[in-house]
Amino acid sequence: MPKELPLTEITLRRYEKPYASSSRDVMRKICLSLGFLQPGDSRDIIVDILLVLEEARKNRKWFSSFEIKDKVEEERKKNNQEIKGLAESNIRRQLKRLRDVMLVDKQENKYRISEFASLKDLFESKIQGFLIPQTIDRIKEYLGKLEE
Repeated sequence: MPKELPLTEITLRRYEKPYASSSRDVMRKICLSLGFLQPGDSRDIIVDILLVLEEARKNRKWFSSFEIKDKVEEERKKNNQEIKGLAESNIRRQLKRLRDVMLVDKQENKYRISEFASLKDLFESKIQGFLIPQTIDRIKEYLGKLEE
């Protein structure tokens, strides 16, 4: 029997148009829209990780997971968020999720937004242009196989 583990997985959600919101609220909606968070999820450390990496991107900086952890803690305190989910292992797990969808690069144990590109450009090229078409093609293969 074939394995049940997906090669890749993508969840997309559509929300209302973005209105005047804090950068954290906008990043949270991005994470919800791309399936990194579930609606109602209180464990949203990935939002702060992306905010930290987005700020680093503007200055073309690479950060270690320890630096990311420290900056995420500062960000969460600044936004009156609970300081939980900051274990080093959890930070690395979230970074791995972002690497799996090609939004984050890792080199010599340092991380950055891929190629210091904008998240909008990365979404268009990596997710919209690469992951989604591949996923749709594979679904079509299964649908075709069903008709044989």
